[in-house]
Amino acid sequence: MATATIEPRALGRTGETVSFIGLGALEIGRDWGLGGEADRRRCDEPTAIAVVNRALELGITCIDTARAYHRSEERIGLALEGKRHGVFLATKCGEHSNEPDTYYDFSREGIRRSIDESLSLLRTEKIDLLQIHWGPAQHEPQLWAETVPEMQAARDAGKVRFIGASCPTNKIGQCVDAGVFDVLQVSYHLLSREAEPGIEQAAAAGLGILVRDGLGAGRLTPRVRLALDGDPAVAARVRPLLDLLGAAEIGDEAAAAKLPALALAFLRRNPAVGSVLVGTKSPVHLAEDVDALAETVDPGLVDEAVALTA
Repeated sequence: MATATIEPRALGRTGETVSFIGLGALEIGRDWGLGGEADRRRCDEPTAIAVVNRALELGITCIDTARAYHRSEERIGLALEGKRHGVFLATKCGEHSNEPDTYYDFSREGIRRSIDESLSLLRTEKIDLLQIHWGPAQHEPQLWAETVPEMQAARDAGKVRFIGASCPTNKIGQCVDAGVFDVLQVSYHLLSREAEPGIEQAAAAGLGILVRDGLGAGRLTPRVRLALDGDPAVAARVRPLLDLLGAAEIGDEAAAAKLPALALAFLRRNPAVGSVLVGTKSPVHLAEDVDALAETVDPGLVDEAVALTA
């Protein structure tokens, strides 16, 4: 049983509070992650439901999914049957599932169909946060001309409560300046801090911030050991942190186990961060990530890690 209490965080001007750790539900619906084919394979349905149930038991109130995550919405809908109250449920539109592939459709008709499919699969009458699943540059004119107006229409019709965008770092400023979004989801972690100025700009404008890849897409967890031998670039980025954490060798399990606490301590220092979306297909690993919140991390150690990864 995890011992940490997950603190509530304000989500910008929405008036909502979300758990500092949220569940990123990609891996319970779609093959993803570090390692070989077996490591990347999504879990089965009972395990996926167990992950969602464990999240609720741990005090996680924010769950983020997408139409492009294949079986994810369906499995969340099954898991939340009778348990929807108190969960801030976010999904995305624009990138659509065509398993095993995905495709982009930012037309008003495509977005309308996507929203209705999400409502049905999630077994809910209303989505708390609908986000644009940002696509390649050629789709941007349609994204602004059709996707955003259709999302606003869905909000006016009571299908969604808030609208946002899961956008690349170089689009944060444009999304803030557009003045239409309530929340932005951005990639931000100890190994990649390019989004910091954009996060500050968004927070100043009252937008809520969800962080994806807060644990470096697995690179700031013990799972990084799956990539250390085969990915020199990852090893070069992570090795200084492992050394800082007292690693005797590159594959040191004890040092790797300390990475999540360090990564979360770094994100916790930023008051603009609402929820850090932790992706996993294991109830055990999810509890371990929550446990990392209870670990005391010396602020000086965080400062050293920031300097090492500048």
